[in-house]
Amino acid sequence: MADYNSDDDKSDRVLSPLVQEISQACEDYGFFQIINHGVPENLCERMMISVTEFFQLHHEERAHISSNDRTKPVRVSNFYLKEGQDKVTMWSETFSHPWHPIDDFIHLLPKNPPQYREVIGAYAKVIGALMNRLLSLISQGLGLEKDFLQRKLGEKPSLNAQANYYPPCPDPELTLGLAAHTDIGGLTILRQLEGVTGLQVIKDGKWVAVEPVPNAFVINVGHQIQVMSNGRYKSVHHRAVTNKQRPRVSLAMFYSPNKDTIVGPIEDLVDEEHPPLYRNYHYAEFIEEFRRQEGTRRRVKEVFEI
Repeated sequence: MADYNSDDDKSDRVLSPLVQEISQACEDYGFFQIINHGVPENLCERMMISVTEFFQLHHEERAHISSNDRTKPVRVSNFYLKEGQDKVTMWSETFSHPWHPIDDFIHLLPKNPPQYREVIGAYAKVIGALMNRLLSLISQGLGLEKDFLQRKLGEKPSLNAQANYYPPCPDPELTLGLAAHTDIGGLTILRQLEGVTGLQVIKDGKWVAVEPVPNAFVINVGHQIQVMSNGRYKSVHHRAVTNKQRPRVSLAMFYSPNKDTIVGPIEDLVDEEHPPLYRNYHYAEFIEEFRRQEGTRRRVKEVFEI
């Protein structure tokens, strides 16, 4: 748990313990939670209410954007997938769309709930600022300049949001809300609805529950930062489980390179004792390999190992 005070006038000396704490979490877990992050709690509450109300709309009101086609920028997908006759492997719905720049996609978003467009616009603005501050802290943890990772991830990053809805499930033992996976991008900021546990992270071969902390964000490292850090920071498997009693709602904000960005181990982190673990590649290659492995237990970054 990182207690993150977002005051801009804090000196590097004061921030140093926080940098060390985040760096250690990225090395050991690839996940951490932050509090005192500066994002207004009432805005977070409005955002989660808006997401919940969206998933409560009748199917007909969402049908025009329902699709499992990943190339569509705004889409609702459901994953009530069956394996055999009686085993459901995934039990969830997602609502995905870009979150920046807001003016480029706002007209594509549904008009209901009526406040959704306004709230996501305000939320995206403050999350963008938080994302940049986190990238700065993570850069410092690697011994780099504050803006190094942001520059390395490239201009015009790919910024996408994914709201997740996991309805109560009559038999949670036979389902997963979301199967074990890793995030292919750079960094993820997740907001969970308080009071419902569902996120689990793999640690030492065991699944560990990530309990929702009041007014906290869950942060996790994606594949691209693992590659850039030359394996020092970890992008780890995580999943979502279901329960019988209550729905679970979460909202993930992803920060990824654009397709033309060249990704590879940062030169300052490579030496004789730490040779490069990955070759350089365009992010478009990574996405292509990710899609090629659809339907398998993906091992995408391993394709780019040296």
